Amino acid sequence: MRRSVITVALAGTLLTLGACDVSNGLDLTANQFSSHTEIDALNETQAVGSPFTQYLTSEYRDYANIEQDSQFDFADALHFARKGIAAAEGDAVMPEPISDWNLKPEQIDELRQGRARLISAYQRSARELTPQESAVAQARFDCWIEQAEENWDAPENVTCKNEFMSAMDLLESKLGAVPVPVEEVMAPVTDLSMDEPEPMAVEDAKYIVFFDFDSSSIEESGASVLDAVAAEAGKREITSVTISGHTDTSGSVAYNQKLAKKRANAVANALGERGISMDMLNITSSGESVLLVDTPDGVREPANRRVELSFE
Repeated sequence: MRRSVITVALAGTLLTLGACDVSNGLDLTANQFSSHTEIDALNETQAVGSPFTQYLTSEYRDYANIEQDSQFDFADALHFARKGIAAAEGDAVMPEPISDWNLKPEQIDELRQGRARLISAYQRSARELTPQESAVAQARFDCWIEQAEENWDAPENVTCKNEFMSAMDLLESKLGAVPVPVEEVMAPVTDLSMDEPEPMAVEDAKYIVFFDFDSSSIEESGASVLDAVAAEAGKREITSVTISGHTDTSGSVAYNQKLAKKRANAVANALGERGISMDMLNITSSGESVLLVDTPDGVREPANRRVELSFE
């Protein structure tokens, strides 16, 4: 899993640095996994919240234990265990963002369409009307995307995909299926060309620094992004850098506006430390009003906790 994807949509360039703030701090690499604490906690926890989050807790519990005990995939076991713990606390955990995973181009369209179907169902109150079916569909989608990354060509790769499709057929039969244009769902950064890119135009450059929940601290992966920004600015005739702070929809609008500004200021100060003149920086804050991944109010979505940077 490509975590903390530094989304650099550079007209065909994909820059991936560091490891994953986008996963809401839910991830570790295998060599960092030193205990079963989180999975033990998930096994012992009593889920609260809505029926959907309680069913989702059970689904992630089963999957995390399989990843740990049968697949020996400790990093992903921990990732899904932490999603289960968040669900057990009543959080409406979202299905995996496609841009977090290293996928072949031919896998992306199917996964985008699958996630679009699921999000469409959620927008039509599937989690409230059919909570168990919704939880099964989300867990199978996450399983599908994880297996797709790890077993690109393996025949068993289709198991979770087929189970997801069956779960969605059942879910939509209860809701009434409504076609969802794929373009309504955020296009994954992995859908960019894998060919040798042309030199990017200054105005096409976009860099994103992701943040942990309720934090304005720049992690190591974010610092790597800012190193790249400073290096690029030093090689080109940059007149200004626009820095825009954002949050997810968890928390009040007023609080998120302040948090987004703190994040933007933290990035500006970090660029100043890297030799970028503060006079060149245009700092803005959008709070929760401009989402990278569309969610209902009150949802902790890692991809939305970010600062975007662009050049002029």
